Amino acid sequence: MATMEQCMNALESILGDLAASPAARGLDRSLSCRLPDLGQVVRGRLARGSVHDLRAEPEGQSLEKADIRLTMSSDDLVDLTEGRLSFGPAWASGRVKLEAGLRDLLRLRMML
Repeated sequence: MATMEQCMNALESILGDLAASPAARGLDRSLSCRLPDLGQVVRGRLARGSVHDLRAEPEGQSLEKADIRLTMSSDDLVDLTEGRLSFGPAWASGRVKLEAGLRDLLRLRMML
């Protein structure tokens, strides 16, 4: 199991790359990444070409539903950033879950 510090670094890396993508221009969305094995949810905002206000909180503490929601294990998150796991196969097998509105899903597809 990866540590929370490793997960925060991994999310900053992945989300920073997504936010810098030309397809993300003008995007302003709340996001969350649930890490069930750590009992934590990381919340933040993707806006103005970068990631803002990333913070971890205990799972179930907030009722706020983010626009873009990811769920995966801490190890899978770290593996995604280190190139040992590809998003497409991980999503197709259910190791990574992505929930968002249709418009956000289409935009994310262009960014990945």
